[in-house]
Amino acid sequence: MNELTIKDPADLLSFIGHTLGFWPTESLVCITLDNNKVGATLRIDLPRQPGHELSYARTVTSYLTSDTTATSIVFAVYTSTECEPGQPKPHAATIAALTGVLAENGITIRDGIFVSDDAYSPYDSEPGQDISLPISSTEYSQVNAEFIYRGSTIEPTNKIVLPAPTQEAPKSTAVEERVNTIRTQPPDDALREASKLWTAMLDAGDFPTDEDCTTLIANFQFPHIRDRLMSDIPGIDEPPQHILFAQTNTPPQWSRIEWAQQLLLHAYTRTSPQHAAPILTTIGYINWWQGRGSKAHQYLQLALDTDPGYRFARLSDQMLGAGIIAGWNTNKNTAYKNHLDMP
Repeated sequence: MNELTIKDPADLLSFIGHTLGFWPTESLVCITLDNNKVGATLRIDLPRQPGHELSYARTVTSYLTSDTTATSIVFAVYTSTECEPGQPKPHAATIAALTGVLAENGITIRDGIFVSDDAYSPYDSEPGQDISLPISSTEYSQVNAEFIYRGSTIEPTNKIVLPAPTQEAPKSTAVEERVNTIRTQPPDDALREASKLWTAMLDAGDFPTDEDCTTLIANFQFPHIRDRLMSDIPGIDEPPQHILFAQTNTPPQWSRIEWAQQLLLHAYTRTSPQHAAPILTTIGYINWWQGRGSKAHQYLQLALDTDPGYRFARLSDQMLGAGIIAGWNTNKNTAYKNHLDMP
């Protein structure tokens, strides 16, 4: 695959959109650089209230410094807040705090872009100076054309849309019957059978039968089986607790993880709300592994919508809220597509 060359702001905004997979809103996006080489991409919600600029800057810096080769960054502020005539750009205090904290860590800001709903301009342009260009001009950038040629698209938002479930009542009864059967088995035998079935699904190239889907959904209702199946996903032979927290010496098999997410979404369409929380939580957890924090949060909230008492979803969402990053994403050689999307 040919390397991309970013020559102007339109190229940069196109790169951000295709890297994240969606057009950000009310967001700060930073891209780390090592000389002229692009490193990690971070998207994080802009602060909602004034007075927290320094703590926000420290949080952003902690994410950016996970790329140990970074020497500088470029950033883009996406906001619907209008620029007032003769006034600094919106979130100027945030960018000032970030500049200082990054400097303390040996990282400089090379450039910045201000992106409104329909135009973009240099972030450091003088107050009242209008040198903006329409957002639509990014459609004609060389980088956008190259990404489209590779089959990439930019979604208008990051909001997830779940596929519609199929026949709920019959599926629910079948899952419950299978759950009761699993309860009668010795725990080790149930664990071994569940792992064997799931591994076969992960190694296959086709979606499983409805009967196997029913068994998979039933298996995920048991926390000890669920944890084992989750640790089977990345294809790593290391302790399960290291795998679950993405703290392994071996890099994950990202294509296998992507396929696991497709299998779980397929299983979701064949379950009912009373059995959906473990499936949705696991999909959320996969998104956390991938550095897609905002999508992970959405899946976890959907899991809690179906079962407000599902503890694993609540604990996972608290982990996200604390800003904890999956270990694989602290190393650009193991990170998924080398970007972080944090709520």
